[in-house]
Amino acid sequence: MQMWTQRCMQAVQASHVQQRSRLQRGFTLIEIMVVIAILGILAALIVPKIMSRPDEARRVATKQDIGTIMQAMKLYRLDNGRYPTQEQGLQSLIQKPTTEPVPNNWKDGGYLERLPTDPWDAQYQYLNPGVHGEIDVFSYGADNKAGGEGNDVDVGSWQ
Repeated sequence: MQMWTQRCMQAVQASHVQQRSRLQRGFTLIEIMVVIAILGILAALIVPKIMSRPDEARRVATKQDIGTIMQAMKLYRLDNGRYPTQEQGLQSLIQKPTTEPVPNNWKDGGYLERLPTDPWDAQYQYLNPGVHGEIDVFSYGADNKAGGEGNDVDVGSWQ
């Protein structure tokens, strides 16, 4: 009986060892390389889309700022019968111009609380008369130069 019990114990221990060795086997090098390759492909497809988002956000913010400035310009025109001159510029939306023609009905407190800068930390540009409309308000984009493509493209009130 003792012999039979000993053999049963050895059989049980052997089955536990086999189960443990199957569980502890882990991954092969090929399996790990396949997973890394799949992750690399996913990264190559997704990262460019994520990386372009900040640039797209800057362009959207620029369009919103320009829309706000254009609304203030329209209010200025309603009150004063004309847009500020090129010389008076965008500053006339926050301070009453002192150069001719001085506006008669300039709104106390101004038309904007402050002049925003574009997302590339440059001043918005103002043309009167405009090239694309009666007036133009625009940003030169990332390169702060006229023209350009991609991040350097000009964003204006005519768009």
